Amino acid sequence: MLAALAAVADALVQVNVDIDLNPLANVVRGALGSFLTTLVVGAILTAVAPEFLEDRMAAVVDDPVGSFVYGFLVLIALALVTVVLVITVLGILVAIPLVLLAYVVWAVGATVAFLAIADRLVDREGDDWTASLFVAAALNGGLVLTGVGGILSFCIGAAGFGAVLEDRL
Repeated sequence: MLAALAAVADALVQVNVDIDLNPLANVVRGALGSFLTTLVVGAILTAVAPEFLEDRMAAVVDDPVGSFVYGFLVLIALALVTVVLVITVLGILVAIPLVLLAYVVWAVGATVAFLAIADRLVDREGDDWTASLFVAAALNGGLVLTGVGGILSFCIGAAGFGAVLEDRL
């Protein structure tokens, strides 16, 4: 019996768990992802729905606190609904598309909010969104890159999320 325990202990000691934790690389990847998401979603919005984009940008600028509170509350409700759906095993079939839809709406909302900020920083002339797009993407990526700025980036995204959803829900 003692020999069997020694053999099991010896086998456990030889297990190699090689986990490469590189927090700096993770932060850089997150910042790059935020930059690219804002840039791509912003380019799509400016090409497909510029009137919607300008309307929602104005909504974020007119009532940023109200948009933030609404977006944050909807996000909390969405998280609770998702948890309840996942607990009921059959609800997973509804939860997965719901989360994917929420991610897309969040990306649109965050882009709208960052473009509203960038539009105030860069003087956009007519339909030329190029400078505003790059400034918005740089703001989002830069905030996420700082780590602590990720909280501010989340708050800005929540305001945009609320502005996008306030007429829809």
